[in-house]
This record gives sequence, structure tokens and C-alpha cells, in this order.
Amino acid sequence: MEGLRERAVAGGRDGGAPALVPSAHVTSDTPEAAHRLAEALGAGPFGLVILFVSPGADVAALAREADAVFGAVPVIGCTTAGEISSDGYTEGEIVAVALPEAHFRARPVVVRDLARLDREALIGRLIRERDALARDRADWPGEFAFLMVDGLSTREDELASALAAGLGPVPLFGGSAADGVRFRETFVIHNAEVLRDAAVLALVRSDCRVRVFNLDHFRPTDQRMVVTEADPARRIVRRINAEPAAQEYARLLGKDPDQLDSFTFAAHPVVVRIGGKHHVRAIREVAPNGDLVFFSAIDEGLVLTLAEPQDLVGHLAGELAALGAEGPPSAIVACDCVLRRMEALDSQAVGAVSRLLRQHRVVGFSTYGEQLNGMHVNQTMTGVAIYPPEEP
Repeated sequence: MEGLRERAVAGGRDGGAPALVPSAHVTSDTPEAAHRLAEALGAGPFGLVILFVSPGADVAALAREADAVFGAVPVIGCTTAGEISSDGYTEGEIVAVALPEAHFRARPVVVRDLARLDREALIGRLIRERDALARDRADWPGEFAFLMVDGLSTREDELASALAAGLGPVPLFGGSAADGVRFRETFVIHNAEVLRDAAVLALVRSDCRVRVFNLDHFRPTDQRMVVTEADPARRIVRRINAEPAAQEYARLLGKDPDQLDSFTFAAHPVVVRIGGKHHVRAIREVAPNGDLVFFSAIDEGLVLTLAEPQDLVGHLAGELAALGAEGPPSAIVACDCVLRRMEALDSQAVGAVSRLLRQHRVVGFSTYGEQLNGMHVNQTMTGVAIYPPEEP
């Protein structure tokens, strides 16, 4: 995209008119990136600014600059495994999304020290913040909660459960901050702070109609396996069906264990049945000793089922079209698992996926996992569709 180094590219505009939910993007090495993004987003005023940041950026410098540029406007964000801008899938960029104050009120909540999460204190805090937000705009019917969490904390399951208890009927979606495919360090942003072992939750109220959604394109097969040895705290499976985990997984696929990689895991996930539905438990990597490292909670005795993918592009087209069945959303903010991006790369479908994302005004980032209400899930897209406010 020619000129990205010199200017920010604004997205989400229709015929030149300001968007209900404006977005903008620049390359991660753009000088004064926050200033460029602010210019492209427009004058505001905004109730919240969200940044999806390539790990190649100077995240600390960006957070300080954004805090100064946007002043009293709350700024939240995280690092990514790839970004989704008005151009579709992209990498090496910073994507900004703004929620205008005319239609949105937001209250960010920072959760620090996830390793020692105080569940009851967090639930009480959320109840108070929800009440304060409701009093601010009691006449606005739309509400949701958006979470970004350190994707290497291994605390997403516990956190999502606690948040759901405090949020009550407010729908929650979110994504785990990422670090490309390096898995070294992931960050969340709150104003000028760049945090690890932490999460930031935005409580949002709006006069717009909103719909939180989750989608995946997998069907369970009849092939099952049992986790017979695991380290749940580290999300490691050592043995499946009493055999070394990677070796047994590869045998069930008919593959050489030495050839297992991220593309294999993206194409051949395992699912667990919870509450009458199947949810992906995605494999992150094979450890040097042959253990399997997962992206989400795993435990001994768990029955895993191999799943097979439907057509990624066709499924996504149908799901996004369904979100617009009663009128198209003005914007969709989405958290999309990095394994979906890798599957698109492996099947040479990135261009087709990007066209769909552009067509349906999707912005967001690729994650190390997604949150939906009280669950931490994998290999899904979860997000919020935001529709124009109803005429009085």
C-alpha cells in the first residue's frame, strides 16, 4: 500500500462521510504513528480508542504517544499475530479503531497480576463499574464487554469465568494478545502503560444495536482420544491413549510426528464437548520432548475428538452475511485466531478472506485464543457487530 509510511490510511468510510466506527492503519515503523492515526480517525470526540499493534512496533513508545495525543480519551490495545484493517488481513501495522462519544460510552477496567487473580474482588468491581455505566446512559440499550489479555499468561480460562460472573447479562468477547508466531512476549496497553500478566476490559454502552458473535468452521469426526497424562497448569499434554502425545496424534492423522507443524494443527484441530457444543482446543506446538502444548485449558481424562474443516471462505461468507440479514452492520470488531490465518495462508485463501473482511467492514486482530462470555476458546472468530442506531 503505497504511502503508508507517510500517512495514515482511514477505513470504514462510506462515500467520504465519517464512519459510525472510524478506523485507520499505518505501518508499524511510521514516525509519530499515533499522531497520524489520530488525524485519520477524525476530530471525535471519542469515548474509546483501541489499538491493535504489530509486535514489530515500539509498543512502549506508541502507548506514551497515544496517551498524549488522545488526552482524556481512554486508549486500550494489545500486540497481535497479524492485524485486520480496512484492507483485510495485514501484517506489520498498527490499526486504530475509535468509538465516537456521540454513540458510545466506555469504562476500561485493568486487571493486573493475573497469576494471583482475586476473583471475588474483580466480580465486585465489575458490578460497580456496570452500575456506573448504566447510570451514565440508562436510555441506551446496546452493551457489550471487550477483553484483551496477555496471551502467554495461561490465565484466560480463569479470567473469563470470573468476568462472566461479574458481567451478568452483558455479553463478553475478546482475544489473547499475541507475538506473531514467536510466543515470547505479549502485551496489553492501557493509556501510557504497557503491561504483561494483565488484561484490559472495556465495558461499552451504546445507542446502537450490537450483536456479539462467535464462529468456527469445524465438524467433529468419530475419531476420539483420551488425555492420559497432562500438566494442566502449563497446558501441556504428555500422553494420549497412554502413548507419547505427539506420536499418537500423528498416528491418528496418518502423519510422521517429525512433520507436525502449525499448519497441521490449523488443519486438524481437536475439539471437546461442553454444554452440548463442541469447542476447539487448539495445539500450539510440539515440545522438543514430544509433548503437545495447547492454547487453552487441558486436563487428564479429557476426551478429545478430531475435527475436520469446512470450506473456510464459504463458511465465513455465510456467517458474515447472516450478521447482515436484517441490515448490514456499520462495523465489526473481531478477534480472529492466528490458526485461521495460517489455514488461509496454507490454502492460498488469504486474498478471498481479505475481500470478505473488507466487504463486511471487519477490523481487529489475530489472536492466541478468543474469549466468549465465560469461556476461553480457540480457532474461532469472535467479535461484535455494530449496527446504526434506530431512528427515534
